[in-house]
Amino acid sequence: MSNQIETYIEIKLENRDQVSVLFRYVLIVPVLIFAAAFTPGGGEAMSFGLGMLVFPVLLAIVFRGVYPSYALRFNQAVLELSTRITAYALLLNDNYPSIEPNSSVRVVFPDVEGGRKLNRLLPLVKWLLAIPLYIVGLLYTIYALIMLIVGWFAVIFTKEMPQAVAEVLFGATRFWNRVFGYAFLLVTDEYPSFSLND
Repeated sequence: MSNQIETYIEIKLENRDQVSVLFRYVLIVPVLIFAAAFTPGGGEAMSFGLGMLVFPVLLAIVFRGVYPSYALRFNQAVLELSTRITAYALLLNDNYPSIEPNSSVRVVFPDVEGGRKLNRLLPLVKWLLAIPLYIVGLLYTIYALIMLIVGWFAVIFTKEMPQAVAEVLFGATRFWNRVFGYAFLLVTDEYPSFSLND
């Protein structure tokens, strides 16, 4: 079993809500404002990490060899919120992003055993080691945006999301969650796969 963040999204392909999809980027504004409240200063909507606890976790792992349980729960909750918003924005389903956990979108962190499974020095360089992942992720993001446009028109005209489009959008979401888990949330020392399908 992989020691990475696992992302589960219930994808809806058929009988899509065309009106919701047509106005999706207006409807999403309230939950984006809510999510922006988690950013430092609360001002930059959807800035990196939505205010996840990164630096305190890094210090705790490096100096104490501990991943604080409250930080782990907080980061998981914020990443799940971000993933629910992403799933809605990428048209993977028609469920308006709940601010509470739900079964349609789940993010599962690997067991870090309070930080005992983690290398104490690796957090200092993970962000640097992840540079190839950022480059590949940028290419995946461009590909996903193209597929999102195709999917948007498909849903508007046919009420169906093509499965190939959904797989790319879901794969890009999972990829970025794995990268965040490795480089910034520090929940694994296992280098993430470059694949969209893992």
